[in-house]
Amino acid sequence: MSGNIRAAGASVTSRALALLAAFDPDHRRLLLSELAARAGLPLPTAHRLVGELAGWGALTRTRSGHYVVGRRMWDLGLLAPQTAGLRALASPFLQDLYGATFATVHLAVRDGDRALYVDRVSGHASVPVVSDIGSRLPLHATGVGKVLLAHAPDELQASVLADLERVTPYTITQAGRLVEQLRRIRRDGFARTSEEMSLGACSAAVPVRGAGEGVVAALGIVVPDLRRELDRLVAALRVAAQGISRTIAELDSGQ
Repeated sequence: MSGNIRAAGASVTSRALALLAAFDPDHRRLLLSELAARAGLPLPTAHRLVGELAGWGALTRTRSGHYVVGRRMWDLGLLAPQTAGLRALASPFLQDLYGATFATVHLAVRDGDRALYVDRVSGHASVPVVSDIGSRLPLHATGVGKVLLAHAPDELQASVLADLERVTPYTITQAGRLVEQLRRIRRDGFARTSEEMSLGACSAAVPVRGAGEGVVAALGIVVPDLRRELDRLVAALRVAAQGISRTIAELDSGQ
């Protein structure tokens, strides 16, 4: 979604925010002219504000002349309580899980209709992984996303089911089939995908529960093939997720 603010009288702050909002998962690198157009700003205004944002570190200009979101924005995002606290307490368990499996490990939370990846541990395995820390990927096409979707409010589920994007030839785009998958996820306590987000990559994921037993995050793992290792990987995921959930409960109770 672009940050278009064509309404007259927009403040300097709203114009700067519109420039930042011009970036999304499909527009990670933008020329100045593209930034201006997506934010609905005159080019001279965009030029001045982009310069200030780049000077502060909110944007970075690449050698090709494109602008990308700057590292300082990510540093600020990590300070958000719901992200920083969860990431900090979950990190040891992600490290243990990686040590036990040597597979890419993800921790994600739901951000609207997307899975927001808040942490990742990976090695040198040749599995195509499209997610980075800070990535927002479709709920219906990822293991962690399916866990989060299975435990999302009914209205959010209905919205996602109404518009199932095909990411690969194996992405589930039939609403009825996905509804059945979500039912099994709630019943069995884990989700799995097979090349639905990236060809050559399969995933398994389990819920992370908060002190009130609600699902606050999803913990996932990415491997080339799940057929022979599913039970072992799900067991390892559950141990790690239970450790995270137990830590959350202890902190919440003041222990």
